[in-house]
Amino acid sequence: MLGEALRLIRVYHDLTQTQLSYELGLSNSFLSEVESGKKIPSLEILGKYSERFDISMSSLLFFSESLDEQKFGSKIKFSVGKKVLTLLEWAANTSKKRTTAKV
Repeated sequence: MLGEALRLIRVYHDLTQTQLSYELGLSNSFLSEVESGKKIPSLEILGKYSERFDISMSSLLFFSESLDEQKFGSKIKFSVGKKVLTLLEWAANTSKKRTTAKV
């Protein structure tokens, strides 16, 4: 879920993977693997995201918690996390529509 959140944050800010990977000093392929969930970002990389997008580390780390579906609290976190991702996706789509309408 963390990789998807990072992707949506990037898309919301109208950046390509190539642009962001350059800004963060990462390879494009590594950023792609992080966003697809194939690789887990280090705290250093999360720190770079935090600085670049002015988002607290704790907000980014919220998405990285391991979800234990056996615990009630974890189910709530999972539900809230999914809703936040939906909201971020809506915001990214809204931003795209605004950008497209300007052109």
